[in-house]
Amino acid sequence: MAKKKKRRKFTKKQKKQLILELIILALATVGAITILVLLGKGVASVFSGKHEKKVVTEQPPLDVELLSINDYSRPGIALDEVKGIVIHYTANPGSTAIQNRNYFEGLKDSHETMASSHFVVGLDGEIVQCIPTAEISYASNDRNNDTISIECCHMDEDGKFETATYDSLVQLTAYLIGKFDLTTDDVIRHYDVTGKACPKYFVEHEDAWKQFLQDVNTYIDKHGEVVED
Repeated sequence: MAKKKKRRKFTKKQKKQLILELIILALATVGAITILVLLGKGVASVFSGKHEKKVVTEQPPLDVELLSINDYSRPGIALDEVKGIVIHYTANPGSTAIQNRNYFEGLKDSHETMASSHFVVGLDGEIVQCIPTAEISYASNDRNNDTISIECCHMDEDGKFETATYDSLVQLTAYLIGKFDLTTDDVIRHYDVTGKACPKYFVEHEDAWKQFLQDVNTYIDKHGEVVED
C-alpha cells in the first residue's frame, strides 16, 4: 500500500509571502499586456499612416469688415498655401481694431503705402477680419505669399498687449493652427522675417514670446478635439 505523502504546511509568513508574489506576478502580467496593446496600436497607426492630434475647430467671434479690392491693401491675389502665421503689433498706441482696418481701407485713396493684415485684434479683444484667409495681405514682406497675418492693438509705446487682446490672440492663433494644419513652430513674429522690432514687446521680451507659444499649445490641449491626420 502506497504511503500518503504529507501535505506541506506553510507558516503564516510564508503564506503572506506567497500571496504577495502572486499579486506582483498578476500586476506584471497586466502591465505587460497593456504595453503590448499600446505598442500594437502604435505600430498599427504607423502602418496606417494615421496619427491623433488635437485641433481647435471653434472659430472665435469675428467682425468681418473686408477691405475693398485695391492695389494698396487688398490686391485679391490668392495665397500659394498657408505655411505660417505672423504676429504683428500696430505701432499706433491707443488705436482700435476698426481704426486700423479703416486705415488699411483708406490706402486705396491715399496711396501712402502698401499695408494690411488678415486680422486686427483690438484693445477689448474684438477681432476684425480685413482680408479672407485665401488671399494675401501686405504685412510680412517675403512671407506674404504663404502666411496669415495678425495685427494687435496696444495701449502703450512698449507694445505690451492688454489681457483681452492677448487672450483673443491666443484663441485666434490656436484656431488658425488647426484650420491650416500647422503647429506653434509655424507661428512667428514679423521680426523673424525682417528683423524689424515687431511685435515690439515680444521682440524685447523673448520669455514673453515663448510663454505666448506655450499658452497657445495649452489652449489647444484644453479646447481642441482629437482628430486623425
